[in-house]
Amino acid sequence: MTEQLTDHDRHDGEVQEQINGYWSRRAAAYDDYQQRPERRELDRRAWTDVWRSALPRAAYDVIDVGTGSGHVACLLASMGHRVTGVDLADGMLERAREHAARMPRAPSFVRGDAVDPPFPPGTFDAVVGRYLTWTLREPDRAFAAWRQLLRPGGRLALVDTAWFPRGWDASQESAPDEFGDAYDATVRQALPLAEGDTMWGLQQRLREAGFADVDVHPLHRILELDLEHGVAPGHEVRTQYLVTARR
Repeated sequence: MTEQLTDHDRHDGEVQEQINGYWSRRAAAYDDYQQRPERRELDRRAWTDVWRSALPRAAYDVIDVGTGSGHVACLLASMGHRVTGVDLADGMLERAREHAARMPRAPSFVRGDAVDPPFPPGTFDAVVGRYLTWTLREPDRAFAAWRQLLRPGGRLALVDTAWFPRGWDASQESAPDEFGDAYDATVRQALPLAEGDTMWGLQQRLREAGFADVDVHPLHRILELDLEHGVAPGHEVRTQYLVTARR
């Protein structure tokens, strides 16, 4: 029997394809900025400390949802974890695989939807993600799926911030036109967390999804690096947060 797509499914797919296309086109510039030589080693040390605070030293099976160009996945793999990165932007996955090809302990990268990753329940010890939650359609569905992916006692670790605390339009006055074209009114309406002005809304949604011990930690060292070296064009310096939880 042929599965029938609902209007909601079609709309959902169109929104995600628009987001995928934008990030595929942005992959090279985005990744190059992540690899800036003047702060590459400083970033590596700072982010290693962030993820060590969230995950144990013992090797974990980890899924990096919305892996992008693989920054987090590659760092965690270098720390000894067994990592799978998932993304729908083909341009980002291409960059991630290029990085992995140069590593002795490489993560694997799979094309898949962060809202519904293509793995059976109980596959991973940890779910991680960075700069993803704001651009999630159906975040509650995603959080439920991530919880199912975790083994008993598994950990969730997410890094993000309130990127648009003054509202989308006011916060994007200096953003490139291409960003506004991709994240148009239709897409923005499909992203419930995009215009949150604090991280407490995310914390509450994770609790409602069944996660325990949901804590929010400001990342002061990352803020110091951003203040010293600047942030990407069209962005403002903001305190970023590590959100941790348990299944």
